[in-house]
Amino acid sequence: MYPPIKSSIMNNIEKYNKAFIDIFNVKEKELPKLTYQSVVLWDSIGHMGLITELESVFNIMVETDDIINFNSYKKGFEILKKYGIGL
Repeated sequence: MYPPIKSSIMNNIEKYNKAFIDIFNVKEKELPKLTYQSVVLWDSIGHMGLITELESVFNIMVETDDIINFNSYKKGFEILKKYGIGL
């Protein structure tokens, strides 16, 4: 019997994690504790880069209040759920 083939399609949590890792240049193990301005690259410019990436990856448009309230890796789960994105 052949070993299972891993799908090349990323699931939502992988996409979400990749956005943080790519934008903020952090390691996956750092993600759960990541908050706004806890790393140098998560400033106002980095924040908008993250939002833009998530909007592109998940094909959504994040409302202004949600952009402001998106202040941590964990908070993002709650916010994306509002847009039908399960993580």
